[in-house]
Amino acid sequence: MRTQRVITILCLLLWTATQLHAYEKRDLLQKKASFEHVKAAVILDQKWVPYPAYSDRAGWDKLLGAYKEEYIRKGESYLDYEWKLVKATDYLEYGRSGSRTIMETPFNRNNSALASLFMAELAEGKGRFVDPIINGVFASCEMTSWSLSAHLSLQKAGGCFPSHEEHVIDLGAGNLASQLSWIYYYLKPAFDQVNPLVSKRLRHELQVRILDTYMNEDHFWWMAFHLKPGGMVNNWNPWCNFNVLQCFFLLENDRDRLAKAVYRTMTSVDHFINYTHEDGGCEEGPSYWGHAAGKLYDYLQMLHDGTGGKISIFDQPIVKNMGEYIVRSYVGNGWVVNFADASAKGGGDAGLIFRYGKAAGSPLMMHYAAYLKQLSAKEDLPSGDPFRLFQTLLSREELEGTSADYQVPGYSWYPETEFCYMTNKNGFFVATKGGYNNESHNHNDAGTFSLYLNTTPIFIDAGVGTYTRQTFSAERYSIWTMQSNYHNLPLINGVPQRFGSQYKATEVRFDPKRLSFSANIATAYPAEAHVKKWTRSYQLGKNALKIEDAFTLDKAGQPNRIHFLTWGKVDASVPGVVTIEVNGEKVRMAYDKHIFTPAVETIRLEDPRLSNVWGEQIYRISLNAGKQPLSGTYTYTITTIK
Repeated sequence: MRTQRVITILCLLLWTATQLHAYEKRDLLQKKASFEHVKAAVILDQKWVPYPAYSDRAGWDKLLGAYKEEYIRKGESYLDYEWKLVKATDYLEYGRSGSRTIMETPFNRNNSALASLFMAELAEGKGRFVDPIINGVFASCEMTSWSLSAHLSLQKAGGCFPSHEEHVIDLGAGNLASQLSWIYYYLKPAFDQVNPLVSKRLRHELQVRILDTYMNEDHFWWMAFHLKPGGMVNNWNPWCNFNVLQCFFLLENDRDRLAKAVYRTMTSVDHFINYTHEDGGCEEGPSYWGHAAGKLYDYLQMLHDGTGGKISIFDQPIVKNMGEYIVRSYVGNGWVVNFADASAKGGGDAGLIFRYGKAAGSPLMMHYAAYLKQLSAKEDLPSGDPFRLFQTLLSREELEGTSADYQVPGYSWYPETEFCYMTNKNGFFVATKGGYNNESHNHNDAGTFSLYLNTTPIFIDAGVGTYTRQTFSAERYSIWTMQSNYHNLPLINGVPQRFGSQYKATEVRFDPKRLSFSANIATAYPAEAHVKKWTRSYQLGKNALKIEDAFTLDKAGQPNRIHFLTWGKVDASVPGVVTIEVNGEKVRMAYDKHIFTPAVETIRLEDPRLSNVWGEQIYRISLNAGKQPLSGTYTYTITTIK
């Protein structure tokens, strides 16, 4: 048992671990308001809630508008829902095979059913959905834990099986608790008409699982109360704190207790803001923006609402920068720059981006949100957690009235996060990065790039497959998608990049006038690569992208191999030229035929998280050097083919 516990701790540390990151002690929230100011500002008795009362039928009709009947129909489909049992073996399966989905699938289905029934009852207001909602509430209350099996290592008992002796606040518990808190707020009177024990039981579970646990425990890594120098703080921090803050504002009406809880969340969230670079770049990638900066916005908006606007830091430049990252990482036609564990498809939640932009004073975000809204072929039913759903409904008319005057910026440069995006008038969008190999959701990819032509990905970052136990464990870098030799990078002396904070890009530079980016990536490779310096540079001209590798080695071993990933039709039959065609877009990559011999490898994609984006296969192009000099320069020039 002790050995298993040690392994669990080590795996968790790999995920949340110590690293050399520029933590700046800004403490913006704590500087904005002392505890006494918080105590004076918090609004009691849920008078801050900006949505209609349950009995205000006219208010709900106005808020829901044309969506009303659709919410009711969706809820009707769950009137006879059979609540799923999350079995003991579902939890144990994570320890046995590493599968997360076996436990999460029934849990998420229950939560989705409960959400649909809740919205249907708010839309109709006749009590028709109350009994099924009570069944869902009761099923939730009977669970030993609301945490996901993959996160039960947060228990002091460790493992993946829920302990009845303690509670864990993770993403799963927080999401469900915040939903149940809204249900309690709106439907307690209706529950009491059926049987007062229903709401009494629900209030008790929320108290002991969330309110008491948050105030009495400080060992959860995401709280960051015991953060060591260089320690990581990622999206879990604002996400969990936002869920907790909702619960307190919806349930706690003692001023002193509420103020202590609110201030405690402020001290915790300050660590996330301190960890984030001033440039606002999200090192976890666009897929995580909604869970990182997006959840920070939700938290700050809830804090603003619950204090009558007296505690707000939306005027801080870092908050605006964090928001605009999602706009600048959008390539077009649903494609985004997908460094780290991010999918290549996305764009973000238009409603969330609009609200964030309005709060932070970013017309760029607001116009981009309107642009995204116009891309939708049909009007989707607002969904998601109750807070975001209610906020979307509240702001939808204003979003609809905003002009979609958005254009992709000519370049975006994140000097601290070391992301760089460049475009030209011939349809090239180039994304490059420096960084280090212990970023949150890290891939060993310092110096890599992606290239898009007329918004179509040509040279790609494959992304990440379905999460399993292996993904966040000591085995992470045995997964091919995490390795540098499956990114657009060199294999030096037969050696790939290595995981660790010390393996990083150095001498990172960007020249906006020349649209050129360069980094020494020798420092991202271990000693056995015998590389003194390897400067990878990208220069985007009017008609071409020029990539150059200038290197010096201590020792010549295996010949260098330069890798490029693509998902298009590849033709390497002509020496010195590789042509690629993807969805009608064609490029030519020229290289020195006297130095390199090309090879093309097919990579079959059996994981749906990858194949749903790229199809059944992608290709790795390898330029294999015939000789291994101690120094030299390689050049690859990419141009379009009309």
